[in-house]
Amino acid sequence: MTALPEPSAKVLPRWRGFNLLEKFTTARGNRPFVEDDFRWIADWGFNFVRLPMDYRTWTSPDDWRRFNEGCLREIDVAIGYGRKHGIHVNLNFHRGPGYCVNPPKETKDLWTDPEALEVFCLHWATFAHRYRDRPNRELSFDLLNEPANVENPAYARVARAAVEAIRREDPNRLVISDGTQWGNRPVHELADLGIAQSTRGYAPMWISHHQANWAGWNESWPKPAWPQEGWDRARLWKEQIEPWQALEAKGVGVHVGEWGAFNKTPHKAVLAWAEDCLANWRAADWGWSMWEFRGAFGILDSGRTDVAYEDFQGHQLDRALLDLLRKY
Repeated sequence: MTALPEPSAKVLPRWRGFNLLEKFTTARGNRPFVEDDFRWIADWGFNFVRLPMDYRTWTSPDDWRRFNEGCLREIDVAIGYGRKHGIHVNLNFHRGPGYCVNPPKETKDLWTDPEALEVFCLHWATFAHRYRDRPNRELSFDLLNEPANVENPAYARVARAAVEAIRREDPNRLVISDGTQWGNRPVHELADLGIAQSTRGYAPMWISHHQANWAGWNESWPKPAWPQEGWDRARLWKEQIEPWQALEAKGVGVHVGEWGAFNKTPHKAVLAWAEDCLANWRAADWGWSMWEFRGAFGILDSGRTDVAYEDFQGHQLDRALLDLLRKY
């Protein structure tokens, strides 16, 4: 097993891996993480998982300050799987107290409601205390998934409060902030805070979210082929890399926390587009984390109709996509 690299907020390792969704939302259930996922990810040469989680999985339905120790122990186990298999674990609040990018909307608003901010900080402080002895090479925190429809200064106020709460419990914990505008816009207002930032790899949406109705897809979107419509590797670089390099120049490490394409996008287009994304990230010296490992965006059980799947341990493996990822 290769030793995990030592990260810093100024220069993140080129971690590569996947998002694991067992605690992504209560609507999907609240299942333990699966050790085989960690084992296979490591066996294929990857070293990173991001765990996007819903705070409602570890709290009482009628009291967002009351924690469920059984669920927290399941997160402990996942971090232990990371240590066992040589994988860095990144804990993310996909739904935090007061905000989620997905419906339903939270009752109280994180950007404006003092109680929501207090509870959001309480949750991060609880995690920071619980994992204060875990080294940064094994564990990092990603504050909040894809803050959208909020201006950078308002988001930065919340992020600073959360980081302060974390550092009271664990002064040296590696913290990462998603960009605003669904993770796409760097937050220069946090460049002095000593934290890293996470971008996205979904552009253009007509490739990554073809026929994804939750993303607003309709028949007016371009037909998914790559390259086309003025989009190619050079445009991806200009629009997705260069704005974040300006943040890097201020001493902020960058990682691509999510990327991938829905299973309705033709596989040929997915592979061509993905290779351009991956080549750009390698040139920028950035790591990445595909959404997802198992499921419609992933390499296992994605349900595509135009892939000759390989049977793997009872799962349907997209070998062509896996081979491409391993190349980068």
